[in-house]
Amino acid sequence: MIEGVSKVVIDVDDQARALRFWTQALGFELHQDAPYGEERWVEVRTPDAGLILVLSPRQGDRPRASEQLPTSNVFFYCDDLARTYEELRSRGVEFPQPPVELSFGWWSLFQDQEGNRFALQPREVVARR
Repeated sequence: MIEGVSKVVIDVDDQARALRFWTQALGFELHQDAPYGEERWVEVRTPDAGLILVLSPRQGDRPRASEQLPTSNVFFYCDDLARTYEELRSRGVEFPQPPVELSFGWWSLFQDQEGNRFALQPREVVARR
């Protein structure tokens, strides 16, 4: 029986830049950085140790951004959305969607320097599901 998600692969153009973003700007922990054939296998772990992101070299062209604001395939949570939003913005993290309340609750959308977008919700929205 499947019990949860352990890793999510994030396509990046520059693993070193992505590693700095996830560890320095977002406070994730380096979990693994090892040779992988002719490349590197880089993993960072969320502060709650609940999930590992694999920072994988992008294969092929980068998907083009849409005119509409898309959601994300990856949703992160935090204790205080407004405080986290302000803290991450002060660290240079871009938010195409600042915190907003929708029918399912509060959420926002941030992006890394590789053009990937990620949703961010307060813990209580996650707990209600």
